[in-house]
Amino acid sequence: MLDGKFAKCGYDWWWHNFTGYNAKTGEAKTFFIEFFICNPDYADEKPTFGQLGETPSYLMIKAGAWGNEPRQLHRFFGLRKVAVSKLIPFSVAADECYLSEKKISGSVNISKEVSQQHPEYMCDFGTMRFDLKIEKDIAFNVGYGASKLFRKMKAFEMFWHAEGMKTYYQGEVIFNGEKYIVSKDNCYGYADKNWGKDFTSPWLWLSSNNLVSKKTGQRLENSVFDIGGGKPKIGFLKLRGKLLSAFYYEGKCYEFNFSKFWTFTRTRFKSTETEDEVIWHVVQRTWTNKMVTDIKCKKKEMLLVNYEAPNGKKLHNHLWNGGTGEGTVKLYHHGKLIDEIECKNVGCEYGEYDK
Repeated sequence: MLDGKFAKCGYDWWWHNFTGYNAKTGEAKTFFIEFFICNPDYADEKPTFGQLGETPSYLMIKAGAWGNEPRQLHRFFGLRKVAVSKLIPFSVAADECYLSEKKISGSVNISKEVSQQHPEYMCDFGTMRFDLKIEKDIAFNVGYGASKLFRKMKAFEMFWHAEGMKTYYQGEVIFNGEKYIVSKDNCYGYADKNWGKDFTSPWLWLSSNNLVSKKTGQRLENSVFDIGGGKPKIGFLKLRGKLLSAFYYEGKCYEFNFSKFWTFTRTRFKSTETEDEVIWHVVQRTWTNKMVTDIKCKKKEMLLVNYEAPNGKKLHNHLWNGGTGEGTVKLYHHGKLIDEIECKNVGCEYGEYDK
């Protein structure tokens, strides 16, 4: 997506998160991996950083884990040392790091000394090696918000497409010396893609496919929900309180999409902080359906996730990001409760720009 003006001031990223299990103890840990490309028109042999007063240009491998002792680890490549195939099959490759629609592999290794000496890396310290197969099962196509015309016009500052809001991963992760097995049966995986020239503020995201029906007590094996957005911008126009979301409930999709104006989608959302938790409350309605989402996540299991924008500024300095959220979603049709669903392993995010 980094052509035209986005090549000079733009980013394109591919995000993945999933749960693995310690090969010795069986302990669960939720991981994330992201390939982030910024400003390819300024490609060089070495990465350049906005935090150092330069025009940022690089491939960043962002990898880490939530839960007990959360970590975000970053590895950077100059874009002249990155091979990108825009054709089918799509791929990104740098050294041993590789991403395609079917596979993700690589490693990040950063010492405490290096992380302290280079604040421009915006990360913690630790090691993570990963080798995983990818199978995207259920997509959320957001419609007009990422349509061909809007993409060509570069209409939005931030675009979103969740090709794998339910994704199966299989393989292994070595995290700080501990081996974790990732299986299709219980990875609760997710994959999406964002691109544009800036980030949204506020920035909200909630998603899970580890779902159990309170109505029947049964696990919902063919279900997933995904909510994202905040305040999208078209040029200088800010669209306040706009979220895109879908609940794929046992084969039927209930969508709440402001770009599909004929559905008369209305949204109210609020994110608050206590001393120990971040809390989300989202209410969305259309003519026929309603979805009420209430999620909490413990701060000690989350990260303040770091990005710099393509213009070199770092305005998101309080962006909470986690993968161990829990809560409920209530789904209604014509005012009648379809189900109340217990949610775990919720991917969750909220933050606003510095004032």
